[in-house]
Amino acid sequence: MSYKVVVVGATGNVGREMLNILAEREFPISEIAVLASRKSIGTEVSFGEKTLKTRDLATFDFTGWDIALFAVGSDATKEYAPKSAAAGCIVIDNSSLYRYDPDVPLIVPEVNSEAIHECKNKNIIANPNCSTAQMVVTLKPLHDRARIKRVVVSTYQSVSGAGKEGIDELWDQTKSIYNPVDNKPPTKFTKQIAFNVIPHIDVFMDSGDTKEEWKMVAETKKILDSSVKVTATCVRVPVFVGHSEALNIEFEEFLDEDEARSILREAPGIMVIDKREDGGYVSPVECVGDYATFISRIRQDVTVENGLNLWCVSDNLRKGAALNAVQIAEVLGNKVLKKG
Repeated sequence: MSYKVVVVGATGNVGREMLNILAEREFPISEIAVLASRKSIGTEVSFGEKTLKTRDLATFDFTGWDIALFAVGSDATKEYAPKSAAAGCIVIDNSSLYRYDPDVPLIVPEVNSEAIHECKNKNIIANPNCSTAQMVVTLKPLHDRARIKRVVVSTYQSVSGAGKEGIDELWDQTKSIYNPVDNKPPTKFTKQIAFNVIPHIDVFMDSGDTKEEWKMVAETKKILDSSVKVTATCVRVPVFVGHSEALNIEFEEFLDEDEARSILREAPGIMVIDKREDGGYVSPVECVGDYATFISRIRQDVTVENGLNLWCVSDNLRKGAALNAVQIAEVLGNKVLKKG
């Protein structure tokens, strides 16, 4: 079983990571095409030991291709994803464009892989927001055991979640702190990000929430369970890669912290590092390049009847984007395409 795969947006951070992960996981590929905007045509990207040259997205014919991994913005996705889908090439989209479409499945394979069959509605599958993906991977096994009523989450999201411009801004501002002559005012973010934290990701909504916070609520309900209540505060922090989350979880039933720790140790996609000593937890710098969602600081919350607190860290370019997309492709191949 092998497939003809297209990576759209192959020159960006997520597109390059998709190529790395496809190679690392030895996804069965008979042919691969890497696409980019016209200004990036001919740019070379790595795929395992191979070097590929990007082709023009605007003129590409998706007919005869099986899977297209989209890592471009919503505008380009809106134009080209329907063309891929109409040609019979199933789209796995990393933008937010289709996440809330009731006819498009929103998939995290460890949580709701059975929803993959809904892709036949439009030949499109949505990849969730990076902060949502690692959270629902964590919540799923606990929800199966004790039914979650409410989640309070505070996120500490790295600048790579804002793309290359976010990474560059943190780098340039950090250098300028030590060289005041070379002042670097914020352009990507609303305030200085170097040596600072910004409680603002995406646009503000009438409710006072930011759209990033709203996304976490809406996506968790669609992926995990519509009855789970979620409230979020999303914060940008001066970290290059790796999102962290502090989770306060309230259950319908009592769940002991030791049992929760054991459940999470056995859950797919999760690594528990939880020692009550100096350094006995995972920080974002330690998760970079890893597939796992790391869980630490598991402890009872005695302020509510059935509560737990925990700390969750994951590489946002991997599980939060590229890895989850490739995992969706693996499920798609096993459960839907099944080509010889």
